[in-house]
Amino acid sequence: MSVRVLVVGSANVDFIVALARLPRPGETVSGGTLSVAHGGKGANQAVAARRLGADVRFLGCLGDDASGRAVLAALDADGITTDGVTVTPDAATGTALIVVDSEGRNQIAVAPGANRSLTVERLKARADVFAWAHVVACQLETPVPTVAWVLETARRHGAITILNPAPVPDEPIAALLPLVDYLTPNAGEAARLGGVVGDDRTAAERSAAALRLRGAGTVIVTLGEDGALAVSRDGVSHVAGRRVTVVDTTGAGDAFSGALAVALGERRELSAALVFANAAAALACTVRGAQPSLPRRADVERLVGS
Repeated sequence: MSVRVLVVGSANVDFIVALARLPRPGETVSGGTLSVAHGGKGANQAVAARRLGADVRFLGCLGDDASGRAVLAALDADGITTDGVTVTPDAATGTALIVVDSEGRNQIAVAPGANRSLTVERLKARADVFAWAHVVACQLETPVPTVAWVLETARRHGAITILNPAPVPDEPIAALLPLVDYLTPNAGEAARLGGVVGDDRTAAERSAAALRLRGAGTVIVTLGEDGALAVSRDGVSHVAGRRVTVVDTTGAGDAFSGALAVALGERRELSAALVFANAAAALACTVRGAQPSLPRRADVERLVGS
C-alpha cells in the first residue's frame, strides 16, 4: 500500500527570469530569459511526494482565473487528488516573481492572492480527509490560524505532522511548535525562529535545539550544499550534501520536505529518511523551475545508491 500524504498549503504560478547575476537594490539587469512554471510551497511538496510514489491529496485555494485553472490541471496531470481545492472569485491565484543567477541563487517575491483565502472554515468541509492520511504536511504561505487547525486536526487523527516554516511570518508561531513532529527550516529560517545568530552548521544545531525546547519534536535544518542536520530526542545527526551541477535552487527545500514525508510515511529510520530527502533536494537543483525540477523516485534511489 502506498504512503498516504495530505498536503495543505499554497499553489502559485511562477514567472522566472534567468540572469547572469542578481540585481542590486534599485538596479535593472537585462539580458535574461523568461519561463513560466507552477509552484507554491504546498503544491511543490505535493508534487514532490507524488513523484516519489505516495498517494497524495492536496487542499488549497486558487483564483477563478486562467492561472488557477492551469495550476489545477497540472496537479491533476501529476495524479494528485484535488477535489478539496477551493476556487474563489475574490482573489487572484498566487503569483511568484523569481530571479535566478548563473550559480543557481535566487530572489523571490510572492503575491499570495488566493492562498490567503484558505481559511479554517473552508477546510472544515474537508475534515474527513485527515483520517485518510498517514502524513500531513503544511507550510506558512497560508494563514497561521489555518496551519494551526491543520496540525491540530492531523494530530487528533494520529498522522505524522510536518511543518516547513517558510516563509517565516511576522506574527509569532510558537503555538504551532508543540503540534509539529518534524520541523524543516533552512538555516536562515532556523536562525530567525531560534533566535540564534549565524547560518552555519553550529548555528543550525543551536537553533534546532532551541526550537525543540519550545515544543517541536524533531528539527531538521537544510543546509544547502552542506546537506542537512537533525536534532531529535536521540541526539544530533548530519547527512552530507550531494555534489551536483546547480542550475536553480528554487524548489529544493520543497523537494526535501516532500521526500521526507514519503520516507517517514514508509517508516524509515530518520538517518535513512534524511539521505533520501537530501538526494531529492540535490536533484531538484539540477533543473530550472520549481515543479519541473522535482525528481522521480527511480532517479532519487539511483543517486542514493551511487
